[in-house]
Amino acid sequence: MKKHQTIFVLVLWGTLALWAWVVPSRQISEAERRPLAQKPAFSVQTLLSGKFREDFESYSLDQFPLRQSFRSVKSLFHTGVLGQKDNNGIYLTNGTAVKQEYPLNRDSVNHALGRFQWIYDQYLQEDRCFYAIVPDKGYYLAEESGHLAMDYDALYVQVAAGLPWAEEIDLRPALTGQDYYRTDTHWRQEALIPAATALCKGLGVTAPKAEDYRRTPVDRPFYGVYYGQAALPMEPDTLYLMENDTLSQCTVFDYETGKTGSVYDMTKLDSRDLYDVYLSGAKALLTIENPNAGTERELVIFRDSFGSSIAPLLLTDYAKVTLVDIRYVQPELLEQYLDFHGQDVLFLYSTLVLSSSAALK
Repeated sequence: MKKHQTIFVLVLWGTLALWAWVVPSRQISEAERRPLAQKPAFSVQTLLSGKFREDFESYSLDQFPLRQSFRSVKSLFHTGVLGQKDNNGIYLTNGTAVKQEYPLNRDSVNHALGRFQWIYDQYLQEDRCFYAIVPDKGYYLAEESGHLAMDYDALYVQVAAGLPWAEEIDLRPALTGQDYYRTDTHWRQEALIPAATALCKGLGVTAPKAEDYRRTPVDRPFYGVYYGQAALPMEPDTLYLMENDTLSQCTVFDYETGKTGSVYDMTKLDSRDLYDVYLSGAKALLTIENPNAGTERELVIFRDSFGSSIAPLLLTDYAKVTLVDIRYVQPELLEQYLDFHGQDVLFLYSTLVLSSSAALK
């Protein structure tokens, strides 16, 4: 019996090793959103130095046959058999993947507030300033599913104390746990009319109406960042674009490339992250021009990636909306590109960035 088992294991191992070596290498992992190690070049020098062995080990792990299936089996074993409440810090509740954000990092919040204070002192003392915090999914889903979450009340108190010069716009009542993608961190644009309405009311401009938009699905399944990290079986999300004639006539200027594009960047349908279709994804500095605006008012949004999908819903009255992401541009350089002259200014940041703000320059 043991002999048969040994033979079976050797044959299985040999088959998988041959498969990994013969089958063409995959360039990227869609689930993990990263490039995969490629077959290393063999030479006497790399063999003797040990580099070939190291590179081959990385290659064999990345190109292992049925890698994603084995990752899913491992995750299911840890959560279903061993009773772990999460996998890689991510848990499932009613088919939605949520990252456990715990505890609150007060030092990180203070770092973010310090950056915002510097921007206010340098540029914004003549502007109307507002702030809104985007709660992560855990705000709505952690307690009911029995998982730990940061002290959100303490976070809101700390931010309010740190931004006495800005008026708060509270988005919490305008959102639910179902307003976020099941497989991703971000909120769903088609669910953001209530949140956009709250922002517009706070800013004192015309709020969007759902009937003024066409909800257009993107013809490609959306596998969010949690899909690969959790390695748990989940159906992909559907990504929708909220479209109308006003948005189709808006132009977006990218200060990095010097090029003008559209609100929805359809070239990003081939990117690893489908969410990048909203305002071309991670960009340091963008300006949206709206030729059909109801007023000549302007808005400047200091934001993270959540701002990409909600900014198009705030355009009704604004002739110009500028989006600044200080994860990718030093605030000290802004005066080279922007003229602050009494615009409305909104600081729109997620709890995820505030509690992990080292990337803010």
